[in-house]
Amino acid sequence: MAFGKPRSRLTILAGSFYIPKGNPSKPRGEDAHFYSEEAQVIGVADGVGGWARRGIDAGEYARELMRNAAEAVHGRHPTDVDPKDVLIDAFLKTGAPGSSTACIISISGGRLRAANLGDSGFLVIRGGKTVYKSPAQQHGFNYPYQMGSKSADLPDEAEEMVMAVERGDIVIAATDGLFDNLFPEDIEETVELCLKKESLPEVVACTLARAAREKSLEERTASPFEVAAYEAGVEHFGGKYDDITVVAAYVVPDSLYFR
Repeated sequence: MAFGKPRSRLTILAGSFYIPKGNPSKPRGEDAHFYSEEAQVIGVADGVGGWARRGIDAGEYARELMRNAAEAVHGRHPTDVDPKDVLIDAFLKTGAPGSSTACIISISGGRLRAANLGDSGFLVIRGGKTVYKSPAQQHGFNYPYQMGSKSADLPDEAEEMVMAVERGDIVIAATDGLFDNLFPEDIEETVELCLKKESLPEVVACTLARAAREKSLEERTASPFEVAAYEAGVEHFGGKYDDITVVAAYVVPDSLYFR
């Protein structure tokens, strides 16, 4: 998928926030992420909780996968980064048991490229409105594509996206803990309120994650997960309690980024 003309000499300023579910047996949760402002790359992953029935912490798989992805882009120029190649390289080097969804995003020369497997993903906000949201890959309701040990899905099945980005765009990458609880318009409103306060990216990420956590605990409110459940013929009310990872990135002129 590709659209738009690229804008040159743009970079990102990024920040992140993570709220694990609070499971005493897995205090680190099952999400993992990284970002590199030098390489202009973001990665998020969500270990699939179903492995717990076999006594396996899928969070270990997600963390190792993101460590390997971060190592794959370390010291590389943004123009040298291909998100799907990064995903494949990280997958081949990850030996922990388990499986995970994953999304890798790179920005270079005014062009955003991404590879997404499963129901983690990203959206791009421009002028206060969502201009793009990555589609989830699912075999069925609450059953996302996933890569890992003994998984039928592979990283080369990740959907690739290419689009132009502009100065002032906001990229929000997250695991499904955000997207299952907040509608795009909720995210837009929260981001807009943060921008009015001239908040840093990490404040945007924190505010979104906390809003999603609050929504996940409510049973008498509409949520994207509730809508998806209804469409699948499954009874579910309110939000979905889950690990929540958010990475917020501002697209800014390279000349304004002082390393």
